[in-house]
Order: sequence, then C-alpha cells, then structure tokens
Amino acid sequence: MSDPSKTTTVCVRIKGRVQGVAFRDWTQRSARDLGLDGWVRNRSDGSVEAVFQGPQEAVERMIEACHDGPPAARVSSITPEQTPPVAEPGFHQKATL
Repeated sequence: MSDPSKTTTVCVRIKGRVQGVAFRDWTQRSARDLGLDGWVRNRSDGSVEAVFQGPQEAVERMIEACHDGPPAARVSSITPEQTPPVAEPGFHQKATL
C-alpha cells in the first residue's frame, strides 16, 4: 500500500482514441477534483500527455481513472514515469506538442 501523505509527481502518456473525445477537459476536471497540480496536453502523435502531482494515493487514483477516461475515449495504453515536480500550482491545459 502506498503512503497517502507522500507527494509524488508522475508524467503519463495515454494512447488510444484519446483526442477529439474531451480527454483533456475530463482530465483537468478529474485532477482538480482530486486536488492535484500539473497539466495535460495533446501530442502531435495522437496521444495525450499529463503530469500529476500531489499525494501519492490521489495520483494513483488519477492514473487508474485515466484507463477509462471520458465516455467516448478508448485507452489502449498508459505509460507512467517519475518526473521532476511542477512549479506552478493548480491543474492546467497546455498547447499541443
């Protein structure tokens, strides 16, 4: 079991049918509901990339929720990796990379 008080920062790459289905909006709402900091953006290869920062338990819940995403999404894979902390508080959408 993870330590719920430990802060962690994870970058995830989400592949599948994840663009054109409101995945970024859903991610932003869901992450804010969990009190996470970070960002989400589309990538030019058709994937979605996000950084989640906050209590380890909340980050793990967000990653698990991303396996389903919004109703029209069809997620084929999620690749998480540890990443340096984000400096800006709140959760934001970034421009496509």
